[in-house]
Amino acid sequence: MLTRFAPSPTGYLHIGNARTALICSIVARKAGGKFMLRIDDTDLERSKAEYEEAIKEDLKWLSLEWDSFARQSERLARYEGVKQQMIASGRLYPCFETQEELEIRRKMQLTRGLPPVYDRAALKLTQEQIEANIAAGKKPHYRFKMAHKDIIWDDGIRGHTKFNGAHISDPIVIRETGAYTYMLPSTVDDADFKVTNVVRGEDHVSNTATQIQMFEAMGATVPNFMHLALIKGKEGKISKREGGFDIRSLRAEGIEPMAICSFLARVGTSDAIEARPDLNTLTQEFDAAKFSRSPATYDPLEIERLNAKIVHEMPYATIKNRVQVDEAFWNAVRSNLNKVEEANEWWKICNEEVKPTVDDFTRQAASLLPPEPWDSSTWNQWVEAVKAATGRKGKELFMPLRLALTGMEHGPELKDMLPLIGRERVLKRLN
Repeated sequence: MLTRFAPSPTGYLHIGNARTALICSIVARKAGGKFMLRIDDTDLERSKAEYEEAIKEDLKWLSLEWDSFARQSERLARYEGVKQQMIASGRLYPCFETQEELEIRRKMQLTRGLPPVYDRAALKLTQEQIEANIAAGKKPHYRFKMAHKDIIWDDGIRGHTKFNGAHISDPIVIRETGAYTYMLPSTVDDADFKVTNVVRGEDHVSNTATQIQMFEAMGATVPNFMHLALIKGKEGKISKREGGFDIRSLRAEGIEPMAICSFLARVGTSDAIEARPDLNTLTQEFDAAKFSRSPATYDPLEIERLNAKIVHEMPYATIKNRVQVDEAFWNAVRSNLNKVEEANEWWKICNEEVKPTVDDFTRQAASLLPPEPWDSSTWNQWVEAVKAATGRKGKELFMPLRLALTGMEHGPELKDMLPLIGRERVLKRLN
């Protein structure tokens, strides 16, 4: 088995594409197969080297390592060869309509209650007319001629899927600039590299119908297809052109890769979304039959919940280069962290100068501090003594102590903080 992830380097890797990459990798690994990264950069104007490098970096960070690699911009001669073969066989034909002309025809068809399918007017051009158009400076774009027959396949998620080729407009595969659209190079690559399983979004289903005919026109083996229901934000579609959904933003916010992978492997399935320690576990649990055909919703709060669970279980050895705390400190605070880097803030609160808010109450509380050694039970012992001596309770009791000890209204559990701060610093802050 060979699966492939084929992003266009026109933006940063976003959560929807990362999901496709993850499922591609899992499908291959579960079958003992290989996973390919292919950069679809035929859009030379919008494709950027920095985006390609960023995509590779994000995939590696997610532990989605690829077994082979290809770049479409290095295979243009191959596409040109297939283009000429398909022109000769009559499956590609030149067209000269402008976008304005096509839009007028489309509106006329809709007005008449007809589907907005290209009317194949260019097929009526004689060779002399084609040559005359070119001589007049008109540059042709090329369409793939769909065979008007049923296109049927068994989809890994959708099940039995059927399209009528007569209802699909002949797609433009080469623009008047000579640039290729997505359709033909993708098909050629899948055939040449012997991709056996194509995993992609539901929005590509009609493309699949077209590309099946392209495979057949090339005499190539048609791969198996699996179309994932789209993942959307609460406000609508996720796009790489919109901020906040890209992997590097989540990474900068302190989200762990396995929080993202745990979410993406389960969202849209019948399984509960739970934190998993590694990709091997996700691979073993994977079952395509559990995926729904309904769109899934991306929930940042769900990822944050998973992130906290993963952080709580992380051993010191895996994070020691990311924090400035020792192992004992990490083990004491990790169960109260949402993100790894928060450990540094806890360390500062415990060891550096803070701006406490003190008054007569905090000074009285200081006089009731129990002697060391301290542990997690010290806080409750002390608070009960302060409560009995002052009559305070609830927020009136706890908030002044928090402000005096940490200088903040919110923060980690004080029962865990107290032993880390130490009696000497606590006395100094309360007074």
